[in-house]
Amino acid sequence: MMRTMANRQYGLSLSGLLMVAAILGFAAIFGMKLIPAYMQDAEIKNIFDAVARDPEMQKAQVRDIRLAYSKRAVVANVTAIKPDDVEIGKDGDSISLSASYSIKVPLAGNASLLLEFNPSNSR
Repeated sequence: MMRTMANRQYGLSLSGLLMVAAILGFAAIFGMKLIPAYMQDAEIKNIFDAVARDPEMQKAQVRDIRLAYSKRAVVANVTAIKPDDVEIGKDGDSISLSASYSIKVPLAGNASLLLEFNPSNSR
């Protein structure tokens, strides 16, 4: 009876468990380094949307639109792009904001990732 029970047991060995833990740890560290860059990109998109939807900005000058972006970026702690990096387009009463920037994320040692973003308020 003991012999048949041992044949039916399945599971993960200690070495397998350590390997899975190492892979999950690496993925967690990798994610924690990348998430802030993607959160900042989402915040930039939200600022672009808010500035473009603001009724006061529809007839504003480019200088005023950059100032509105700058104020919102300071409040949201956005440091990836400066107001001068924002490209502003006007089409009648609507405005479009866009930018192109990259962020270098150090991973370990001399390995790093270069992330390129192109946020805009047009979908």
